[in-house]
Amino acid sequence: MIEVYLFSGFLGSGKTSLLLHAIQELKQQGKQPAVLMNEFGSLGFDSDQVDQKGDIPLKELLSGCICCTGSEKTEAQLQGLLEDYEHIDIILIETSGAAHPVEALDAVYSPLFADKLQIKGIITVADVKRWMERESLSPRIRSLFIEQIRHASLILANKADLITDSELANVTVELSQLNGTAQIIQTIHAKIPFAFIETSLNTVRFQQTTDIVSGKGVPLSSKLITFKEPVDQTEFEKWVRSLPETVYRMKGYVPIKGYNHPYLFQYAYGLVHWLPEYVKVEPRVVVIGEDIQQIEYRPPYA
Repeated sequence: MIEVYLFSGFLGSGKTSLLLHAIQELKQQGKQPAVLMNEFGSLGFDSDQVDQKGDIPLKELLSGCICCTGSEKTEAQLQGLLEDYEHIDIILIETSGAAHPVEALDAVYSPLFADKLQIKGIITVADVKRWMERESLSPRIRSLFIEQIRHASLILANKADLITDSELANVTVELSQLNGTAQIIQTIHAKIPFAFIETSLNTVRFQQTTDIVSGKGVPLSSKLITFKEPVDQTEFEKWVRSLPETVYRMKGYVPIKGYNHPYLFQYAYGLVHWLPEYVKVEPRVVVIGEDIQQIEYRPPYA
């Protein structure tokens, strides 16, 4: 049977970083991982990063949800992975930040795959800095954040370098109070040996619980911002930092003055990250959050 690992966590917590680390390690071991990703929005920026790893069986759901309401589409994508690729050792599923982890397993438990897939567990990446500021989230979003922690088989207390040691200790205690059975590992950039994940989840038997608060209907939306001209990097960052706290995540490609190709841009919880791109890509960014439809980027000279 093919082992299935589900990566859960709120927007910008570090799930894709964890996924990329896992892919690299598994390939070094001579194993063939396959990936199913759910993007919140209509553009697959995170899956683009997986594509760059090369030779990775990949399926994605755009503007959808790997949950009970989208299980038919998820089943079809899983079926496609199994039919299109002869040899798969492990399937890694990355949910969107708006997905409830238990609901996300609905399609995996389909009778279609009962004799093919073995659920190993849910790895939840918890952004420790956002956890400290969780009271600023709307009640519905905060509830989902907590649910992602409660139903984890293994918790990564990620971005540990962004808070003090005493704060990290307090966060770890609070997370353990929510989930007393999952091991909690403090990480930076979601770096953890996948072999450790395998060993940790082999010591416990994953059980699906029905006592959940549904992630369906959380008040999140996405908006696409496009660029007609290159922008000043400093001015763009200044604009990003001026956005309301209801903007939880931004990702995409931003054209920067003086460079031939747009930069890969990521933003989560006040932190920005840039990476150069060496191929031509469409300059556009997806904004994810609450009450964001009025957000527009207008350069100072416009």
